[in-house]
Amino acid sequence: MTFLAPERLALFVIPALLIALYLAMQRRRKRYAVRFAAVELLDAVAPERPGWRRHLPALGYLFALGVLVVGIARPAMAVDEPGRPTVVLAMDTSRSMEASDVSPSRQTAAQEAAHRFLELVPDGVPVGLVAFDQAARAVVTPTIDRFVLDRAIDRLELGPGTAIGEALYAALDMLPRSAAAVAAGASGATADATSPGVGGTIVLLSDGDTTVGRSEDDAARRAAELGVPVNTIAFGTPDGTVNVGIQTVRVPVDAAALRRVAETTGGRAFEAATADELRTVFEDLGQGVGVERVEREVTDLFVGAALAFAVAAAIGSLAWFSRLP
Repeated sequence: MTFLAPERLALFVIPALLIALYLAMQRRRKRYAVRFAAVELLDAVAPERPGWRRHLPALGYLFALGVLVVGIARPAMAVDEPGRPTVVLAMDTSRSMEASDVSPSRQTAAQEAAHRFLELVPDGVPVGLVAFDQAARAVVTPTIDRFVLDRAIDRLELGPGTAIGEALYAALDMLPRSAAAVAAGASGATADATSPGVGGTIVLLSDGDTTVGRSEDDAARRAAELGVPVNTIAFGTPDGTVNVGIQTVRVPVDAAALRRVAETTGGRAFEAATADELRTVFEDLGQGVGVERVEREVTDLFVGAALAFAVAAAIGSLAWFSRLP
């Protein structure tokens, strides 16, 4: 828990002073009782003493003041709320995804993990799909229809080249259209791809570095300007190989390039060397997309609790002593 006005916690001095004053008055009351001329007559004069109950109304009142001070300091708690309305999944479909260093292959494991990702994305969050090899293709524009996305993932085909930068630009182009569709009913405005804060998140999975098209670093800087975080997944091992004709070509993962993209955009960088690790990464991302952690003020809760303690103290005082504290 945090406080939006922590300086107001200094008001705790008020209940602290009241506690000190109450204790002082209790000691003073005992001294007066000892001065009673005929101590043996006390039982006859006041045969029914409230005992410990006489302290409860004061205790409830002081506790109410303490809780009220916390409320005045404007407490806030971190909560997950619906945030970025659109997710674009960019999947590498280069020939290197044929590598079998991940069983049964990088491509098959990636498709299975992507299906799991769609299951965990919150309902109502539009998801788009971009595939990239020597060029980037907008396969499915952002939609809440998971069936369409599942079928599109199953139909992805591999091709030569790796255009990570182009994939990021294609994903960014999807986000304004999705934002406009979401906001159209409320404002009728059209989102502008050149304006910052278009909203949305990109999840980029790849096993290599850019071999064709614009630089991924330039695309990452553009995403950062638009306020779009890119979460990257470097998938595969350093020992991956593919057959090109009669040659065996090594296709190691370039995790450093993808990490730079994530760091530039404020996203998260993951590495997965097995199908299980990739599935875990997608599960983590699927549960987190579509929401963002924000500080929500909970002053009303503390003010309500303070009122409840004050009312309880008043009821106890009226019931036992026929007066308010």
